[in-house]
Amino acid sequence: MQAPSVLVVEDEPAQREVLIYNLEAEGFRVAQADNGEEALLLVAEEAPDLIVLDWMLPNVSGIEVCRRLKSRPETRAVPIIMLSARSEEVDLVRGLETGADDYMVKPYSVVELMARVRTQLRRTRPAVLGETLEYADITLDAETHRVHRDGKALKLGPTEFRLLATFMEKPGRVWSRDQLLDRVWGREIYVDTRTVDVHVGRLRKALCAQGGEDPIRTVRGAGYALG
Repeated sequence: MQAPSVLVVEDEPAQREVLIYNLEAEGFRVAQADNGEEALLLVAEEAPDLIVLDWMLPNVSGIEVCRRLKSRPETRAVPIIMLSARSEEVDLVRGLETGADDYMVKPYSVVELMARVRTQLRRTRPAVLGETLEYADITLDAETHRVHRDGKALKLGPTEFRLLATFMEKPGRVWSRDQLLDRVWGREIYVDTRTVDVHVGRLRKALCAQGGEDPIRTVRGAGYALG
């Protein structure tokens, strides 16, 4: 599956480079911004899987960037780890109340920050970290790339596997065809939206090959959902 994307928003070049180096070493795709306004534009273009956000930024402060992103339905679920030299309890509380999912005080341990990044991603994108996902009688082992339904092994192609992992990470969520294209195929590859329908059809066939009801729901005019 495509590696998780992390947006680093930090105006100090040296700290930004250290963060980028360590995140890329961990296998993440990294985008960067050195001010709040640029960060908001980047998120609007392609919502990352996680944001590492400095509090003190030019143009638009990190706390304001956090507030805006958490107020929008399309970006509310993106985890934000706030970085700040502010160590007072009132600042920590303000950061968390604004919507930050985690808060680290500068100077911080890069090793600890990487661990916290993985903790947040384990909650929002467990499949890409090799976690085992379960929904009803379906089990997906992301590490071994094996899928079972009611204890029986299923044969899925790589695209169908990625589709199922996406659905199982957020059961009940309705995914549009464009969103599935971005998550499963990536923005770098041009694929017609009708291709999504073909692969969803193949996934349905594989899931029901040995019996059981079709767990994938078609939402007219919106897309697809699991359950």
